[in-house]
Amino acid sequence: MAIKKYKPTTPSRRFYSVVDKEGITADKPYKPLTEGKKRISGRNNKGRITLRRRGGGSKKLYRKIDFKRDKRDIEGTIVTIEYDPNRSARIALVSYIDGEKRYILAPQGLKVGDRIIAGEHAKASPGNALPLGNMPLGTVIHNVELSPGRGGQMARAAGTFVQLAGKEGSRCVVKLPSGEMRNINARCYGTVGHVGNQDHFNISLGKAGRSRWLGRRPKVRGVAMNPVDHPHGGGEGRSSGGRHPVSPWGVPTKGYKTRKKHKDSDKYIVKKRKK
Repeated sequence: MAIKKYKPTTPSRRFYSVVDKEGITADKPYKPLTEGKKRISGRNNKGRITLRRRGGGSKKLYRKIDFKRDKRDIEGTIVTIEYDPNRSARIALVSYIDGEKRYILAPQGLKVGDRIIAGEHAKASPGNALPLGNMPLGTVIHNVELSPGRGGQMARAAGTFVQLAGKEGSRCVVKLPSGEMRNINARCYGTVGHVGNQDHFNISLGKAGRSRWLGRRPKVRGVAMNPVDHPHGGGEGRSSGGRHPVSPWGVPTKGYKTRKKHKDSDKYIVKKRKK
């Protein structure tokens, strides 16, 4: 896939770019695998805004993705490669021998007509899912489970992958894009290959309206506000806030660690991403 640019017929078109739709073979999703998606606009289960500057945007139909890949030892054929408005990656519709259809994340290089399978004895080829313990060292993988049977949680965005770096007994070591090395149970499943649509992160939205289509609302700088609205507000003339950067509630925002100690998670990190 390549980046498509337009002639600068208007100021916003000058920087507007999209990922070419080459490789996408269907315009509409497979209806039985879709469901309505409620807009939450940055709100939590109590209705309070926990993620600011979200709202509006185009209406989306949710596609149910098979992150677990729990249809084992049954071969499937790729029917279509489709666009998914809910994620940066492309998705592939798989038709299995028994007639069932499921969506999976489309890895780079997967084409219509290709055959894939999930199981302990599957080959380490793009699109196949198998336990980490059964993969050769150095294998590039995506959609990796963190605990057996839970479903893929790591490396699901466009162009991402992790690499199998080592094996030791019932554990495997994978290297993340950040440089972090993490211990994972060898029975956890992963899908071979890296996620497709690599050019997604090279596009330019080109205009403010396109951000609004995605449900992203405008962001006002704290230093442009009044003192009553933000700790950085006020001051004679243009000022830079006059203090270390903080959130509207006074919590430091640069370099200040807010993560609570997760002993269960940290004990599996072999090498941290920060030196």
